[in-house]
Amino acid sequence: MKRNVAAAVKLYSGDKPIGLFADRLPINLERMNACFVEICAIFSAAGITDFSKLPDDLAARAAFAKQFNRFSAILEAARIQGFTWEKSVYEFGDDAKMQVTLTISHHQYLTLLQRYKELGGGSVGSGESIPFDIDSHITEIDTGKIDADYMNSRFAKFLKVLHGGDEQAKEATLAELHRSFTSLSQEDQRIAEIFLHDIQRGDVQIDPNRTFRDYLADYQAQAKNKEIEAIVEGLGIDASKLLALMNAKTTDVNLNEFGRFDALLATVDKQKAKAYFEAQEGKSIPAFKVNIKTENLLRMFIVHGDFALDVSNEKT
Repeated sequence: MKRNVAAAVKLYSGDKPIGLFADRLPINLERMNACFVEICAIFSAAGITDFSKLPDDLAARAAFAKQFNRFSAILEAARIQGFTWEKSVYEFGDDAKMQVTLTISHHQYLTLLQRYKELGGGSVGSGESIPFDIDSHITEIDTGKIDADYMNSRFAKFLKVLHGGDEQAKEATLAELHRSFTSLSQEDQRIAEIFLHDIQRGDVQIDPNRTFRDYLADYQAQAKNKEIEAIVEGLGIDASKLLALMNAKTTDVNLNEFGRFDALLATVDKQKAKAYFEAQEGKSIPAFKVNIKTENLLRMFIVHGDFALDVSNEKT
């Protein structure tokens, strides 16, 4: 189908797609702008700036999912008609009398794409699954390199000003770097903020040969190691068995393949687990409920990376 479309475009447009679809591209650009206005209104009503996280309200999330699905469909059509993110102002007509300016930037699109991907992961509030119609084609779009390049450029600029600029310049570049974080997941945003604070306190020795992503990966590994230590201590489980499952590309379907999840559960120190959950909830919990809570916590941690163990309750 791709080959047929490409051949048809070449034949009927002189190999210039924008020439074939010029009459429809401005309409789709306007429709993209209209969708963006609606999305902005959803996040603004939730008091969220820069699309840094998803709204807490399920109805708002559903409205965002609907609008982003619509935006993505229009974007696909616009791309066939000659749209590119490198260009924000489009002129049409023989004398370029008609002009359409796209109001959403590429970075804003990537940020919204990250928020859209987060609609399909985890749970909200009471633990119910998020009831949204998520397009798997959209969630599979890889934006990693684009995100990394953008953040690295902001990071380099921040470091340059940090050691030689005035306060106003430092504040401006810091705000710009913060905005670049919005294309990260919620957890990665939290880790990036910790790293940034460490830099500002002078706790990090910066290597000019390392990128922002390199440092973020280091901090992610440190955070994950702390989570593993906490969960091993809190439940008394076998650390080697836990690590083996985490490194095995585990899913909900194959989690207990060859009885490996059962083998991990068998290492749980039931007294430790009971003491932890009772301290967390402030009441006595029967053994069978402790077993259910333990299994659910480990399943979410191994398969989805969700971490609900309250480290603050652990003894140091």
